[in-house]
Amino acid sequence: MALCVELHPVNPQPRLLAQAAEVLRGGGLLVYPTDTCYALGCMVAARESQERLRRIRQLDLQHDLSLLFSSISQLTDYAQLDDRAYALLRRILPGPYTFILPATRDVPRRLADPKKRSIGVRIPASPLCEGLIAELGEPLMSSTLQLPGATAPLTDPDEICKTMGNQVDMVLLSGAGGVRCSTVVDLLQWPPRLLREGAGDPAALGLGAVV
Repeated sequence: MALCVELHPVNPQPRLLAQAAEVLRGGGLLVYPTDTCYALGCMVAARESQERLRRIRQLDLQHDLSLLFSSISQLTDYAQLDDRAYALLRRILPGPYTFILPATRDVPRRLADPKKRSIGVRIPASPLCEGLIAELGEPLMSSTLQLPGATAPLTDPDEICKTMGNQVDMVLLSGAGGVRCSTVVDLLQWPPRLLREGAGDPAALGLGAVV
């Protein structure tokens, strides 16, 4: 049974963040809260945990996983930003948005869309996520904690611990989770294209007619 721990949403306990980072460095798979929904997360290099994540969610290899970062400067190691994209991300992030961007040459082929060489990136407005990623020193590979056949993500901490305790290595809890995922915006073209409306307000992007 995985360890289920409660973290403060604004001032997460450094000791628990360090413990979670050690689990991740050991190739572990976590459940953790974001600024939108609870999510599953592991390190980029943890192939076995990525396979476990896909099995839990029943995702095929064509379903891209997002990368969560603590800052735009960290993000630029994985995604290419032109001046317009940089200005947009700097203005809107952190927040409940996922942006599809061109992957850099350093991103392993298995992590990027094989045709477009693109990746999905997020910088959540969450002190817990920021602290965990900063402690880890690299981004988290992530996917919403929505189980096969469910119409919404898991939200109740007790249910999450009970349901996921035997499937992951650690569960980080911080109150009830949300049911709306991030708003997804395609920045492979300009003007950008709205792919999914979620918790983030598309009007806040300030791009005029986003289609």
